[in-house]
Amino acid sequence: EGMALPQRILFPPEAICMDWQRRQRPGAGLCNLGSTCYINVILQCLTYTPPLANYLLSGDHSHLCHQQGFCMMCIMEAHVRKVLRSSANVVWPRAVVRDLKFIGEEFEPDMAGDAYEFLSCALEAMQRACLSGSSDVDISSETTTIIHQIFGGFLKSRVICLRCQAVSDSYKAFLHVLLDIKAPSSLTTALEDFVTPKKLDGKYCLKCSKCGKKVTSSRRVTVHRVPKVFTVCLERAADHTGKKISKIVDYPEYLDLRPYMSDTAGEPLLYSLYALVVHSGDTCLDGHFFCYTKASNGLWYKMDDESVDNCGIHAVLRQQAYLLFYAR
Repeated sequence: EGMALPQRILFPPEAICMDWQRRQRPGAGLCNLGSTCYINVILQCLTYTPPLANYLLSGDHSHLCHQQGFCMMCIMEAHVRKVLRSSANVVWPRAVVRDLKFIGEEFEPDMAGDAYEFLSCALEAMQRACLSGSSDVDISSETTTIIHQIFGGFLKSRVICLRCQAVSDSYKAFLHVLLDIKAPSSLTTALEDFVTPKKLDGKYCLKCSKCGKKVTSSRRVTVHRVPKVFTVCLERAADHTGKKISKIVDYPEYLDLRPYMSDTAGEPLLYSLYALVVHSGDTCLDGHFFCYTKASNGLWYKMDDESVDNCGIHAVLRQQAYLLFYAR
């Protein structure tokens, strides 16, 4: 439906297992190697993403990997194995910090960073690792790696010319969604705002292919194809000065994505919360990151660098969340 079909499937979708293949207590905490809490929270949230952890623990990637030097998938495989399979209480994520510049040029080992930026760069680095060795892959086939099959979905942008009513659709792959929370007080109202049509006029006018000139139009973005894992960032930066939006934004344990789809008819698309990242601090430029994750035993834990403490769902749902991870 307007989207090009992939010429190759790089990872078989039926090989993705959404449920933990082995149930156990949570793994190790992570040592803070100097301003690395933003890295630790993302490593923990990815470690407790069941389909990703199942694949990394299988060892399939490193068994087939021919990449010379840095490979984010190999690093993650070794890290997840160490956290979940060793008897250590604390793990030093040295390999990740050592290769930080390969994950994202903006990161420095001894400087604070942003968890959302690190998540974005880590997923892109894993995606690059999945594509290495696959030459001449078309853009549609690039979205069939295991990373895109777990975290990836498609957004549909429909632009309607308000002069001649011409309709133009375009599609874009995503691995995570950034939501504006300046007005919304809950995740669901932020998602409603996200899919509400926006008027494009003045300097935002687009050229209509039918009218042949720049005209006022309406654009609506919807979720066209859902991911297996839906990752959301609640945008807490108020502006470029680092001012922070510190309000509580309500988010549910179970989320139905159906109302935000291009096609809202059909069965509910239910997701369950399994991890979230919290930023504590008065501005976006300083402070501390910690996270909550649901381990394979079905229990929730607060993970704050080295410490891993049991907690209840009520504590989990009362946080000033920054990143939210939901699984189908």
